[in-house]
Amino acid sequence: MKFLDEAKVYIKSGDGGAGAVSFRREKFIEFGGPDGGDGGRGGDVWVEVVNGLNTLIDFRFQQHFKASIGQHGMGKTRTGAKGSDVVLKVPVGTQIFEEDNETLIIDLTKEGQRFRLAAGGNGGFGNAYFKSSTNQAPTHANPGLAGEEKTIWLRLKLIADAGLVGLPNAGKSTFLATVTRARPKIANYPFTTLHPNLGVATIDGREFVLADIPGLIEGAHEGVGIGDRFLGHVERTRVLLHLVSAQEEKVGKAYKTVKAELDAYGGGLTDKPEIVALSQIDVLDEKELKKKAKELEKACGRPPLLLSAAAHIGMTEALRALRDIIVSASNGGDTALPDRSMPHESEVEEEDDRL
Repeated sequence: MKFLDEAKVYIKSGDGGAGAVSFRREKFIEFGGPDGGDGGRGGDVWVEVVNGLNTLIDFRFQQHFKASIGQHGMGKTRTGAKGSDVVLKVPVGTQIFEEDNETLIIDLTKEGQRFRLAAGGNGGFGNAYFKSSTNQAPTHANPGLAGEEKTIWLRLKLIADAGLVGLPNAGKSTFLATVTRARPKIANYPFTTLHPNLGVATIDGREFVLADIPGLIEGAHEGVGIGDRFLGHVERTRVLLHLVSAQEEKVGKAYKTVKAELDAYGGGLTDKPEIVALSQIDVLDEKELKKKAKELEKACGRPPLLLSAAAHIGMTEALRALRDIIVSASNGGDTALPDRSMPHESEVEEEDDRL
């Protein structure tokens, strides 16, 4: 299934049905009179959050949604039927914006949530409604009111507990594939990841959702490379895992490049708890590893985690660090980074068994 996280859609609710002009005419009935019924209400346009979707790809093939008009009124004071509604089914995390793509209408964050985007027009009154002591035989009825029509934008921001950020080829997709059942494309060239991927990681019986987004490069906020348009998918996360590849010549500069792009994007990303890790350490010897770890520590202000997804080094420690912050945030506690500089011996012994 292709990934689509933004779509422009035209919607129109149904017009109300017209009221009827009718008079009662029955044999042997002495008194007749107006008996035109009211028109039915037009159908509404709703949006509903459903399970099983993680993309807006359906709206690439259909961009116009129109609800049915209400049925016209009939004689014998029969009211017309209401028009059929139209329901736009979207994944959790979808935001609805006005045509200017800036004014937020609704942010849908829970499965089963429904919202009426456009109300159907009211049906018109039939001539029976206008009967009075001074107007015994009205010959007019109201037309139905027109429905609402507008163009809206749908924008998806995936719901995840933790997000992976870093330069292209920092090992984000490999990390995701190692700790979850997700199968992102992995290759040794920049921008292998072209769209966000989700996976569910498990550590010590606790599950949480990881989001991997395409890599950032300098100038991403100005549209360089793939740009920063996918950063919205980590806005809702509780913690970021910032991976810096040990293959970078200057790991400190690589870290600062991504941090600058996160800051330029905004969205509160720089305010989130961040775990910094030096990835792909299996390609370095011990001396070079210590040098680059020290350089990265100087850039980020704390000792980074050392890990290699390919060699299963440091993965348990990284997952537990993410879990601790997610659990703390879920409980409304302090989201300060846990002290992982000196892992417990049992954690080191259990790592190979768990992975």
